[in-house]
Amino acid sequence: MAKKRVFVSFDFDNDRVLKDFILGQAKLEDSPFDVVDHSLKEAAPERDWEKKARAAIGRAEIVLVMVGAHTHKAQGVLKEVAMAREAGVKIVQIIGYKDGNYTAVPNAGRLYSWNWENLKKLLG
Repeated sequence: MAKKRVFVSFDFDNDRVLKDFILGQAKLEDSPFDVVDHSLKEAAPERDWEKKARAAIGRAEIVLVMVGAHTHKAQGVLKEVAMAREAGVKIVQIIGYKDGNYTAVPNAGRLYSWNWENLKKLLG
């Protein structure tokens, strides 16, 4: 079975570790998804960022929003969610940490707990 192509959106300023964790899970043998790209703020000059993000999201089947405490206010994440909506790409939000009270990113659907069963169901 082909793995789903996932773009990972996260709060670059506060939650870079979440990207690393989800990249690790994508490498597991029974993972139903591959990470094809992730938030590009770190890799691209600001003037090119939106163009490159839009192209990367267009290549994905799912945008996975990794939610931390401030993600719902992170401008890059909000823009990536809007790009996914425009492109008709499915969006899934996963709470990135075990403890805390998290706010869903606007227009990105409901929040799900991060566990292997949810990832397999939502990203499979």
